[in-house]
Amino acid sequence: MTEDINTPFPTLPDGAGEIDADAATFLAPTGTGLKYRILRQGAGAKPSASQAVEVHYHGWLDNGNVFDSSYQRGQTISFGLNQVIPGWTEGMQLVGEGGMIELEIPPNLGYGAAGAGGVIPGNATLHFLVELKAVK
Repeated sequence: MTEDINTPFPTLPDGAGEIDADAATFLAPTGTGLKYRILRQGAGAKPSASQAVEVHYHGWLDNGNVFDSSYQRGQTISFGLNQVIPGWTEGMQLVGEGGMIELEIPPNLGYGAAGAGGVIPGNATLHFLVELKAVK
């Protein structure tokens, strides 16, 4: 899959902050196949793979079906970046505290052929909108 030019911004869930007026209009690829764009620059530090973060996130599949959302639950979540799928570990190191990032995670950096929890099918590309609230 090639870089998408002028990819529409994701629909923001209720409770999400604003997207910067000068946010990128396309998703940039990394060497691993992850695609991302910074939707809001964060003024704080970027986390390392060994740190914990507090985030608000919204996850959906290619067909638009939402499979998980901390916004819908009304509370942020904290976890170590070494305790999540590789796409999250890599992607969250690209945004500073207070920022917002959009991630497109290919199956090999997500849940692979197995899928997860009966809601993420095998070989699914995962899409996330993530606000980095704090680096711990």
